[in-house]
Amino acid sequence: MAGNDWINSYLEAILDVGPGLDDVKSSLLLRERGRFSPTRYFVEEVITGFDETDLHRSWIRVLIYALTCTLVLVFLTLKRLGVRRRGIQGWRTCVGGFGTWLVRKSRFIFLFILFFNSNLNKALLFYLSYPIEGEAVQRMAKRRQERERGRREATADMSEDLSEGEKGDTVSDLSAHGDSTRPRLPRINSVDAMETWASQQKGKKLYIVLIRHELNFSYLYPCSLHGLIRGENMELGRDSDTGGQVKYVVELARALGSMPGVYRVDLLTRQVSSPDVDWSYGEPTEMLTPRNSEDFMDEMGESSGSYIIRIPFGPKDKYIPKELLWPHIPEFVDGALNHIIQMSNVLGEQVGGGKPVWPIAIHGHYADAGDSAALLSGALNVPMLFTGHSLGRDKLEQLLKQARLSRDEINTTYKIMRRIEAEELSLDASEIVITSTRQEIEEQWRLYDGFDPILERKLRARIKRNVSCYGRFTPRMAIIPPGMEFHHIIPQDGDMDGETEGNEDHPSSPDPPIWSEIMRFFTNPRKPMLLALARPDPKKNITTLVKAFGECRPLRELANLTLIMGNRDGIDEMSSTSASVLLSVIKLIDKYDLYGQVAYPKHHKQSDVPDIYRLAAKTKGVFINPAFIEPFGLTLIEAAAHGLPLVATKNGGPVDIHRVLDNGLLIDPHDQHSIADALLKLVADKQLWAKCRQNGLKNIHLFSWPEHCKSYLTRIASCKPRHPHWIRDDDGGETSESDSPGDSLRDIQDISLNLKFSMDGEKNESSGNDNYSESEGNTADRSSKLENAVLAWTKGVLKEPRRAGSTDKADQNTSAGKFPALRRRKHIFVISVDYDTTTGLLETTRKIFEAVGKEKTEGSIGFILSTSLTISEIHSFLVSGGLSPNDFDAFICNSGSDLYYSTLNPEDGPFVVDFYYHSHIEYRWGGEGLRKTLIRWVTSITDKKAGSGEKIVTAAEQLSTNYCYAFRVHNPGMVTPLKELRKLLRIQALRCHVIYCQNDTRINVIPVLASRSQALRYLYLRWGVELSKMVVFVGECGDTDYEGLLGGMHKSVILKGVCSSAKNQVHANRSYPLSDVVPSDSPNIVQTPEDFTSSDVRNSLESLGLLKA
Repeated sequence: MAGNDWINSYLEAILDVGPGLDDVKSSLLLRERGRFSPTRYFVEEVITGFDETDLHRSWIRVLIYALTCTLVLVFLTLKRLGVRRRGIQGWRTCVGGFGTWLVRKSRFIFLFILFFNSNLNKALLFYLSYPIEGEAVQRMAKRRQERERGRREATADMSEDLSEGEKGDTVSDLSAHGDSTRPRLPRINSVDAMETWASQQKGKKLYIVLIRHELNFSYLYPCSLHGLIRGENMELGRDSDTGGQVKYVVELARALGSMPGVYRVDLLTRQVSSPDVDWSYGEPTEMLTPRNSEDFMDEMGESSGSYIIRIPFGPKDKYIPKELLWPHIPEFVDGALNHIIQMSNVLGEQVGGGKPVWPIAIHGHYADAGDSAALLSGALNVPMLFTGHSLGRDKLEQLLKQARLSRDEINTTYKIMRRIEAEELSLDASEIVITSTRQEIEEQWRLYDGFDPILERKLRARIKRNVSCYGRFTPRMAIIPPGMEFHHIIPQDGDMDGETEGNEDHPSSPDPPIWSEIMRFFTNPRKPMLLALARPDPKKNITTLVKAFGECRPLRELANLTLIMGNRDGIDEMSSTSASVLLSVIKLIDKYDLYGQVAYPKHHKQSDVPDIYRLAAKTKGVFINPAFIEPFGLTLIEAAAHGLPLVATKNGGPVDIHRVLDNGLLIDPHDQHSIADALLKLVADKQLWAKCRQNGLKNIHLFSWPEHCKSYLTRIASCKPRHPHWIRDDDGGETSESDSPGDSLRDIQDISLNLKFSMDGEKNESSGNDNYSESEGNTADRSSKLENAVLAWTKGVLKEPRRAGSTDKADQNTSAGKFPALRRRKHIFVISVDYDTTTGLLETTRKIFEAVGKEKTEGSIGFILSTSLTISEIHSFLVSGGLSPNDFDAFICNSGSDLYYSTLNPEDGPFVVDFYYHSHIEYRWGGEGLRKTLIRWVTSITDKKAGSGEKIVTAAEQLSTNYCYAFRVHNPGMVTPLKELRKLLRIQALRCHVIYCQNDTRINVIPVLASRSQALRYLYLRWGVELSKMVVFVGECGDTDYEGLLGGMHKSVILKGVCSSAKNQVHANRSYPLSDVVPSDSPNIVQTPEDFTSSDVRNSLESLGLLKA
């Protein structure tokens, strides 16, 4: 058709696009050969980015919008092309500039193609599915724009000239995380290397904590919170929370405990005592028996080894999925903190010379455990590691593309926004993020605000040059593939026709029971077995595998298919998702008449899995993993170790595994023909099968647990050591460990040396100081003043007479050396009511005092004021209300960035600051670089939204301290929501905790792991004030750190009607509803009636069992 050559070229390009887009003839390679076709390249990019799995939804759009969209968009297209008034000449004129416009307006062009293309269905489907894909493109474009703007601002702040090492294009920047890019792992003699490394570790006594909420923590502390975890007979596949990652964390803890230099590993998880699960999940402690630790038995001690520690939290009598665990995370953190403190002291007595042995690292696994590990890392001031396993942002993108659920429905079902925020916090707090593959970094972690690979490269280059990063930090990405134990594996050499013969020394053993359980499904059990081992989850793509097998007659004639899909009793008892997948599989078996060719046993034990691999290898079969995306693929390693060639998805970890092992083929999981062809090729070509088998067995040692642990411990050793310590200023900075909770304190002269008196209640240094350490002269002067103040204060304690109504004068003479007073209390009441004026706070405080007047006078109850106010504002509040500083034992100020105690001698000033609390919370504090960015943000808000010189936000220099940058909000309705400000700062690698306070009239920016709830944990760690003896008073709502004050081991009293007006503003600042994180049925939370009186407060305390009626 004359004048339509451009249309014909695109139609030809569409017809030319086939399944081989990734071969050597792709357009990008043709460019290098001088035969690059822009048309073909454009169509390739569009067609290959289109997900044909959602065609049915596109057809629905056809029925509804076809007529309207066609007429409107054709008109707009023709108008854009200049045809409306200029006719054919206008058409010809606009063709010259059409190429540039084409890329930007592709949706209009494909509508136009619709009318000329004989392949009507494909064009129509593509165009009308564009809004689904377009939303994702718009989200990615917006994220990319925000990241580039943040990167420019961060680079501008770092005024040093960039070195060549900091420059580079995007491609080179992508390889900047973790290890350098290389074609395969180096070949080494694993045994010799381990012996050399082990000799270097002798004498070390490391404690690791791992956390997985279904499972774990490690001295090392691994941590894993959800799922069902035990050392033996793991019920993998029981549900979506108990998958391969559970086995990974258990085996990691077990392997670390056998490494030289590691004394103890604790894997912290949830204790479940429910009739619905095995009794073993209710055992508080389980020792993980080492697999092969004969070489290190001489280093075993009384409490050494690896253990699963189950912490009770949440509902005591039922197992709940991970999506419902979020409200109970604070309770887990408090319980884990209690265990770690106790164990550190036990290890100190055994191997630490009487000083506590703190964990060298805390390692969180999965988002909920990462959130817990971040809080524990902040409470203990020890390094944190994180492994995501499966990431929330990636899952959200996939669910949005499917378009089956709206964003709100996704969040309701999966609590996805809370999960994403936990992963962002894990990035803020982690020293190292451990991934299994490079794909996880390049395609998943780069979706997060807190990680930019290009900015990370620049920061690392500056660190290597010892140049300031202006308060910017980013975690180091480390690629460490999971390991496996191979010593017990004997690859199967026999086959179904020729059995391996036994002899007198090694008689042939009977077939394992699971073999007969599988082979009973087959008409001809001697055919090669195609083995898939995955739980019935849609993302595992099992149905596509069955379709591929059913539609390929040659494959059906040569092989059988075995599907190990977890354990089940009845389909009706399965979750709806799992039942749906299983029913789909059964229907496909019936559709293709696969009876006698497909096995899908109902039950298997974890101990049966090696025998299943052996059976597949015995039949000269193939292991297949067709998942849409596989983060790593531990089953691929296991199968290779048993001598099975692999067919695996090309999306995710299998790419890295294949690069190392070279023992199979990669397939497109969306293309069932690709799956069938790969399986058929390996089954039919015996030489290729033997070659893949041999390659896998030859290289499998590179994935052993000793290799993994060696890399793991080397990474930990690179972290700067951090642990709780209380430095004494009078002896030149000698480190002195804190006493155990419950032990008597040192004498008053020693105790006061990590405190600093404040005569006027407020520090006078200018805020925003980026240099945390004072000069030697200032330190000496401070020490001299401190000694004088301490002597005067102690004399005052001894001389001051007891007066009526005193709150902490019980047994004055015998307790004069005990400081602070809160250690002597039976209960501690924490007033954390967030009024925007002091009038309401004063009224509530008096009601609480009146409710426990008798106990207050006796000294059995102490009080802490926890607020966003500065210490000067608190002092003014106390004076104006007729209260004394001694009515309170401690003051948590500036939203948790400062901690003060009341003094007993008025001559020395009203307050004393615990300045080593600052050293405890200063991790990743941005200092001056953060302050400059915030000032720039304030200016931008005013420029964009204010008119006629109106101020929206202003810096409050008088309210700011070295660890709290304060801002006054004059027009809350025009201020950026909290989640947007957090995103802005994270994109620039600034790690901090932003809190909107006092009904959104003030903003406090404090260190990332500081908060009012964390300050309570510090008091427990430092002074032994048990969290279970604390009662926190809050309103119906409060500052944006409000959720942290609810839950946990402490009791909470919600004062109805207090701060209720702040609900709308605070909820608007959240990315998830408050109900997702607040326990609704906790026995530790009670509410007073509205317009409560002091009697109502006392009744609430009595209902908690704290006071006698």
